[in-house]
Amino acid sequence: MMLNRFVRATLLAGSALTSLVAPAAFAQTATPDATAAAETPGDAGLGEIVVTATKRETNLQETPISMAVMSTEALKDRHVTSLYDLADGAVPSLRIATFEARQSALTIGIRGIVPLDANQPAREQGVGIYVDGVYMGRQHGLNAALFDIERVEVLKGPQGTLFGRNTEGGALSIVSKAPTGEWGGSVEAGAGNYGSRTANAHINLPSIAGFSIKLDGVIQHQDATTKNPMEGQAGWNYYNRKGLRAAVRWQPTSSITNDFSYDVAKDENTPFYSQLLNYNPNGCGTGTQASQPACTLPGTAYTNLTGGPVKPLLPGVTVNGSSRMSEADIGVPQQVSVDKTHGFTNSLKWEVSPQIELRSITAWRGVDATQWDNSGGAHRPPLVNLGLGTATSACTAAAPCAFSRYSLADLRQRQFSQEFQAVGTFGNIDYVAGLFYFNEHVSDDAATPSSMGAVATYTNGIVTGADYVTIPFCTASTPAFAGSAVNGCAIDRASEVWSKSYAGYGQLTWNATDALHITVGGRYTHDQKKGVLHYSRNVNYDTNPPAVSVGYKPLDASWNRFNPMATLAYDVSDDLHVYAKYATGYRAGGASSRTSNYQAFDPEDVKSYEIGLKSDFWNNRARFNLAGYIMDRKDSQVDISSIQFVGSSSFNNLVTINAPGTTKIRGIEADLTLNPVEGLTLNASYAYTYTKIPPVLITATDTSGASTSVYQNFYIVFTPRNAASGSIDYAVPVGGGDTKLKFHFDGNYSQATQAFDQFATKNDSSLIFNGRISLADIGTGNGRNLTLSLWGRNLFNEQYVFRRDPSNSLPSAPTSSVSTGSIANVLGDYGNFNAPRTYGVEASFKF
Repeated sequence: MMLNRFVRATLLAGSALTSLVAPAAFAQTATPDATAAAETPGDAGLGEIVVTATKRETNLQETPISMAVMSTEALKDRHVTSLYDLADGAVPSLRIATFEARQSALTIGIRGIVPLDANQPAREQGVGIYVDGVYMGRQHGLNAALFDIERVEVLKGPQGTLFGRNTEGGALSIVSKAPTGEWGGSVEAGAGNYGSRTANAHINLPSIAGFSIKLDGVIQHQDATTKNPMEGQAGWNYYNRKGLRAAVRWQPTSSITNDFSYDVAKDENTPFYSQLLNYNPNGCGTGTQASQPACTLPGTAYTNLTGGPVKPLLPGVTVNGSSRMSEADIGVPQQVSVDKTHGFTNSLKWEVSPQIELRSITAWRGVDATQWDNSGGAHRPPLVNLGLGTATSACTAAAPCAFSRYSLADLRQRQFSQEFQAVGTFGNIDYVAGLFYFNEHVSDDAATPSSMGAVATYTNGIVTGADYVTIPFCTASTPAFAGSAVNGCAIDRASEVWSKSYAGYGQLTWNATDALHITVGGRYTHDQKKGVLHYSRNVNYDTNPPAVSVGYKPLDASWNRFNPMATLAYDVSDDLHVYAKYATGYRAGGASSRTSNYQAFDPEDVKSYEIGLKSDFWNNRARFNLAGYIMDRKDSQVDISSIQFVGSSSFNNLVTINAPGTTKIRGIEADLTLNPVEGLTLNASYAYTYTKIPPVLITATDTSGASTSVYQNFYIVFTPRNAASGSIDYAVPVGGGDTKLKFHFDGNYSQATQAFDQFATKNDSSLIFNGRISLADIGTGNGRNLTLSLWGRNLFNEQYVFRRDPSNSLPSAPTSSVSTGSIANVLGDYGNFNAPRTYGVEASFKF
């Protein structure tokens, strides 16, 4: 294993050209494929890349923002079909992970701004996700199939002025290809292992009376990579995605362009399989806490541990922390989760004069998500004491012992946004001004019934095994607002949130000389958020308000922020640009629907100080970009997650608090791209990110009035200290015409990261390689061409745990006593391995 890692690391170093020589990290990923987004490729070498990070089209190298760009070809080379495919680290500063093990909601972070649980209606993301200029309010539905993408821009660092709230870490901007007004398009089909199949169609219709139409259709399918032994039930890491998009561009005059689009998508998927990685790794047992220091729940000061001994594993349960399981040990009910997204967008641009362009972006979008997650099976509580080796067992055919927690949830979100912009130039001043309005309504509900039962079996009158049966669940009457997933269940929680945001912003760039550029800007934001808990712990708060001692209070809060920025940029030469930047951002507050009191938390704020350079040299055959930054975040929102057990039921309890003091985030990013000979492009990227949250004093009080106060360490999740990527692209002409044989190979490394705010336990490090070989642009006559490709992801079938949960290997959170902890539900760490090697063939026909 170590030898294989060494070989793969050598390959990564080779693909990175050994240019990762400094503790610097990549600032602008301008991969060779990204030049497809260029306005002017130039006579030789690296082409110009056009971006819209400043709300106007600018050259990437002359834009004083640390950012990465991936074009259509870059996405295709890596076989990126959804956002989660970027989780391997193509852009080192960009981190993408599933929420829990679920593909239906993504956690997205940049530069150490990564919320653990933005899955709640009253919780916001730390990185803004934009599609054609429209802010996506929820992380649900983000993993739907990508349509015909022109480019993906990753803006690093706070974007609080031009992009607004919830962009502390940066912004991820997805730009779709617009209608061309000329007949043409492409169709693509492919097939691969695990029953995968894809089909895409992108058609441009001829312009008629100033109207141009473009139609996109996408189908993506993959069978489960971990089989479910239960007949008729879905396996894990399955997906089936379908989407349609229609875009209409109207150009009644040369100065007016109106783009209208409608999209609808459906994503059926199952979570990654959650394996039991070890058994009682901390040696927990009944006795004093001092005698077993490894069995300590962070933030507690227990003196004694009770509830032992740790229960033995159920017969047939597999402990495997070293390799990905291709089949589950015990079959369980598993239904596919379904995400449905739809939306309308209208973008109007009117060039009033050479000095001013007025814009309007209007959008209405919605997400409907149903979640079915039984990936844990017998690998997490509730636990069963089968009575192995005894003469009697409580687990009988008449009363099977329940296990296999089935996490069910529904979410419905609707949002409306309106933005007005004025963009232009007066003399030597470039300006952007705008007004923004956002209105969102979200409701959710969740339930966690047990779905399986264990029935003891006997040999010679002694319990030696078990039969596993499905048990009825979700059979009760349900309130009218409950969604399809939790219909009939005892409801863990149900909440509803209404959010509004108003903002005005402006930014001016004074081009003092041909070389000196000074930018200042600011944004004023007013946020309003109201929310209620309809249900908590199966108690209907609408009809049975909780006792005063519970402390429940509906959310009714508002916040005002002014976020300034300033940049000093200097063009040392036509090929060397340097800048210094000060920027701020903030993330709105909210409340946790996973607590019975609907505990509220405040916003967090960040200040960033950044310097950078962007350079082209070697006759435009080399590009080196470097950025270093210091970020200070106050009132950091951190999460304390636990499972509370009440009788035979279990509830997910997550408390979000604001950590006092200043969280420090420091980093360096660098990127080197070389085009040493025609057809060969090499890219190396590296990101260093240091994070430190000050220890937080955690105070707990039990029912007797006793209390403890313990300082607890917290961590920023899914943020590696070191991350790197490298790629090699080579294209060689074949025969006459435009036909080329193209090779792409990339490697991506990430150091181990935390998966939970409150645990020091880390996931595994990763080193993933992808590749593609294409015979491209084979002429078929009349301007048509054919491309045939062979692709592979995770070529060496690397196996690593990307999410490790230690909560089930430690004592439970305090309930009735702060001095005595329970190990009754200790089992072991459980976690999720990455996707296995996938490969396939594709054929694309352009006309």
